[in-house]
Amino acid sequence: MASKRALVILAKGAEEMETVIPTDVMRRAGIKVTVAGLTGKEPVQCSRDVFICPDASLEDARKEGPYDVVVLPGGNLGAQNLSESAAVKDILKDQESRKGLIAAICAGPTALLAHGIGYGSKVTTHPLAKDKMMNGAHYSYSESRVEKDGNILTSRGPGTSFEFGLAIVETLLGKEVAEQEVDWISEMGLGYNFQQCGHSWKPGWKSALKRNYFNYKLSGCCTHAWHMF
Repeated sequence: MASKRALVILAKGAEEMETVIPTDVMRRAGIKVTVAGLTGKEPVQCSRDVFICPDASLEDARKEGPYDVVVLPGGNLGAQNLSESAAVKDILKDQESRKGLIAAICAGPTALLAHGIGYGSKVTTHPLAKDKMMNGAHYSYSESRVEKDGNILTSRGPGTSFEFGLAIVETLLGKEVAEQEVDWISEMGLGYNFQQCGHSWKPGWKSALKRNYFNYKLSGCCTHAWHMF
């Protein structure tokens, strides 16, 4: 079976964690991820002044499409730049017409609103982006950490970036692969680092990630929700 492919569109002002964490989670699961710079291949200044080097320009990445998922990170300025891009609109319209997965996090879903994508879907955003997202009543709103309605997958912000990435992995590769990712993150990531640094172990961190993942039940095209810690 051919590898699944993801396009992460990186705009100036994007939120760093919402870009890097889902990209890392997807790559660890075997998804081929292309991080594409909206305006070119030069390093992109993100919302907290971290610079990320894209794999390709969006112009070049488009030529390698279509992709199994198009991912929109958040960040206020980043989302605004995505919202104002004709190229992003064309990519999203094509993805929607093919019934491909579209995933957006934090303020990223407001780019869906700007480009008329996924009208009628149930979505979530960063709390501060809720009013903007609901302007015009084109969507129904969820307070869930991750929400999937059909081919539209949305999430809340930096603190839900792992869950967002895992939801993409489960949608594209299945529950078993996503569960393996959860085990790796919780056992080798949080657990190992805390113990090696001499900190007392707090099982709530480990169990919370697992609980949030296993509360996410994927079954066809229903609406799904991750539950709060």
